[in-house]
Amino acid sequence: MPIRSFRAEPPPASNGENVQSSNKRKSVGPSSVKKKVKRSNDSELALAALTNFKPGISAAEKDDGNRELVENVLMRFEALRRKLSQMEDAKESHSDIFKRANLKAGNIMFTKGVRTNGKKRIGVVPGVEIGDIFFFRMELILIGLHSQSMAGIDFMPMKADIEGERVAISIVSSGGYEDNAEDPDVLVYTGQGGNASADKEASDQKLVRGNLALERSLHRANEVRVIRGFKDATHQTSKVYVYDGLYKVQESWMEKGKTGCNMFKYKLVRLPGQTGAFSTWKSIRKWKEDPSSRDGLILPDLTSGAESIPVSLVNEVDDEKGPAYFTYVSTVKYPKSFKLVQPSYGCNCRDACQAGNSNCSCIQKNGGDFPYITTGILACRMPMIFECGSSCPCFRNCKNRVLQTGFKVHFEVFKTRDKGWGLRSWDPIRAGTFICEYAGEVIEKIKEKADGDDGENNDYVFNTNRVYESFKWNHETESAEERSDTSEKFDIPSPLIISSKNSGNIARFMNHSCSPNVFWQPIMYENNNEAFLHIAFFAKKHIPPMTELTYDYGIPRSDETESNNMEHGKKKCLCGSPKCRGYFY
Repeated sequence: MPIRSFRAEPPPASNGENVQSSNKRKSVGPSSVKKKVKRSNDSELALAALTNFKPGISAAEKDDGNRELVENVLMRFEALRRKLSQMEDAKESHSDIFKRANLKAGNIMFTKGVRTNGKKRIGVVPGVEIGDIFFFRMELILIGLHSQSMAGIDFMPMKADIEGERVAISIVSSGGYEDNAEDPDVLVYTGQGGNASADKEASDQKLVRGNLALERSLHRANEVRVIRGFKDATHQTSKVYVYDGLYKVQESWMEKGKTGCNMFKYKLVRLPGQTGAFSTWKSIRKWKEDPSSRDGLILPDLTSGAESIPVSLVNEVDDEKGPAYFTYVSTVKYPKSFKLVQPSYGCNCRDACQAGNSNCSCIQKNGGDFPYITTGILACRMPMIFECGSSCPCFRNCKNRVLQTGFKVHFEVFKTRDKGWGLRSWDPIRAGTFICEYAGEVIEKIKEKADGDDGENNDYVFNTNRVYESFKWNHETESAEERSDTSEKFDIPSPLIISSKNSGNIARFMNHSCSPNVFWQPIMYENNNEAFLHIAFFAKKHIPPMTELTYDYGIPRSDETESNNMEHGKKKCLCGSPKCRGYFY
């Protein structure tokens, strides 16, 4: 039955920006009033301190953004959310002041005015790219992609329309309704409302609000942004959202749903010529079910079982059958004569180290804070992270053993068009996720290059003593500005040089970028009562599937042996970043 045969209800007086679908409403009464909880003064002071920062965003930037601004807002939200989560983990048994870290972080950001693209618009949102991923609906709101926190349809009045008719501008399809969402170019979207709840039976959907806006978009033929949501493979209780580009409503109708009630259906068709997004996710799903279906597959597992998750080797560019031979190892190897090792001792935790346990010596080494939040995400960059070691009696899956338990992402080593071999992931990667360790052999110094000799090829060397571009990743407050500066400055007892030329892991395939999406962090843990330094890589921001993983290679110091051959080792940078410095070493 055509939707236009229904009589539309008059629009409500509200502008609709925060209207939720009818099935989300609940009666307000004594039973819905939250119980008062006792909050400790230190928790309240800690929360107040987190809000003490400057927005740094002008009024014009709040309305209209750009790529740099969008990434800045998302990074600041993530930093604040991780800090709140870290506090929530530590205070779990004492206070609920930090509960729902993502919502609290979003509220703080709104209050301080840290957001962009606040002006509603049809079509492209400045600074947001097709394929971008998000892990919270709050992120969509902060960058102006979709302003509804719960409702799946966002809408706005058409300009110069005397009747103020609203049209749909974006929708989120994440499995809450009976959508047909398997076709990468066509989405059959179910209207909102009518779902059963604890105090209400399922009912027919009504042609109001978002449903009416979609119907009007059919006749107006305006562009509608589509965001698709999926279960997060690495965190089963969470969702990941991908921006799939612009669609147009092509058809609408009504049909009986599984509950027997009438539901509105809208057929949206993707505009041609756009970069693939959901289509990439569909391909990856197929590869995971049958790795041999991957075009250009050379090896299904480059590691030969050394890692718990296989790493594919793929070449879709030319006929090269793989990189030069090397021995795959999953961690760094120290020579017996190396002087960096230090005496160390473990903690006394019997089950697993718990955030907030002041008696845990490993937590004490980390300055009293657990370095990772409950999901295993890095909370913040630190001068040095101390993980539990072999003499610690805590479980092997203790949350303070992130590096030692290995990566949890399905990686692919692939041939790039102009940079040799590279590394990317089949899975979406959340900011702060552990990528891998830099594995190889620790060497005393980098061999100088002689005539006819490559020396120690800098392509396969990691040196902590290089100069790296500084950046801020942790949440900062004005009152703690000085402490924040030092907390992201590494404290390494002695320079560490690792060569992965002859033996190494997937880290040896990460290319350089002047705007990297991965950073390194020194981590130390004990083995046989001696502490060894390791180099771990973490995601700097959310990284969509099939995006190349890169980090900053750094520049040799002027007083180092490596600098004697600086001009000889200088290479043209092909990272393509707007901030590219033109070369790397």
